[in-house]
Amino acid sequence: MDAGDDGDACGDAGDACGHADAGFDTTTFPGLDPVLPEACQGQCVPQAPLGWSEPALLWIGPPDRAPGCPAAAPTLGYEGHADFTAAPHPCPACLCDPPDASCELPAAWSAYAGFPCDVPGAPETSFAAPDGWDGACTSADAIAAGQMCDSAACVQSLQIPAPSVLPGSCAPRIADGPGVPQEPGAAGSFATLARACIGTAFAPCADPGMTCVPAPPTGDAAPPEGFLTCIHHEGEQECPATYPDRHIFYADVEDTRGCAPCACAEPAGATCSVLASAFSDGACSQFVVGVVVSSEAPICNGVVPGTALGSKSAQVVHLDPGSCEPTGGDLTGDVELIGAATFCCRHDPVPA
Repeated sequence: MDAGDDGDACGDAGDACGHADAGFDTTTFPGLDPVLPEACQGQCVPQAPLGWSEPALLWIGPPDRAPGCPAAAPTLGYEGHADFTAAPHPCPACLCDPPDASCELPAAWSAYAGFPCDVPGAPETSFAAPDGWDGACTSADAIAAGQMCDSAACVQSLQIPAPSVLPGSCAPRIADGPGVPQEPGAAGSFATLARACIGTAFAPCADPGMTCVPAPPTGDAAPPEGFLTCIHHEGEQECPATYPDRHIFYADVEDTRGCAPCACAEPAGATCSVLASAFSDGACSQFVVGVVVSSEAPICNGVVPGTALGSKSAQVVHLDPGSCEPTGGDLTGDVELIGAATFCCRHDPVPA
């Protein structure tokens, strides 16, 4: 057979000469493989469950040591935080100024036809001062010398009521010192930064249950020194079995802390004393009796029977305004972590 014949035979039966057609069926020749797609250049890992992000490279560590995204996954997909420590939020100490109390002079003086003043059946004669009396000498309700009440001298004792304390109110104030609230924005700090990096699409994996994603950089190890392969879901979630290592990170904090305003309780403990004087004439010059009357109790003082009570005067000699208990200054509100996200990672990084 000449050469031409040989060439024609090979051309007519190209398959027999070892040149497979594009549609060659390898099932006829099981020893041959089809042309495979390009192999995954990253790592083949389990596909993420429905609702989770595709796997990414996650770095976890101190914020001041955070690396940039590696070349295989150059796009920053997420940044979050963990391990928050709230800054102190001191509140000021509250104090209360003394009450603006005053002492109301007793006005309803009375003379009795007996001593002491509470003798049963002893007639009472008013020796009262005018309403709104300021303590100046007054001859109101004067009782004449020798005036009789039921065949007895009307004036044998003089009762002066206890003065009244008008308590007023206390003004709250903040005590001097370091107890000053923090400036807005000083909520605290996070000790841990989470940075997730994503890459471009890769070739498929041979196993249909796996997906091709970037591999951690050469020589990488688990955080805080390197990257992990993780999937992501907003909110706090449980991890699937294929990505069991759970991490929760937060976008920020909401600081609602404040200090209750200072206020004061009602005044308590106030007392006052008045020097009360009675005179036989109408101009407060002929002295009969003078006593110091406390707000704690009235006083009954004996008088020579039949003495005239022509005028009286009074003045405050002591006033203790009492005090008010301060309220407020307590810490209110709280610091709340917000924007939770769950990262679920493979237990160990892919070795370099």
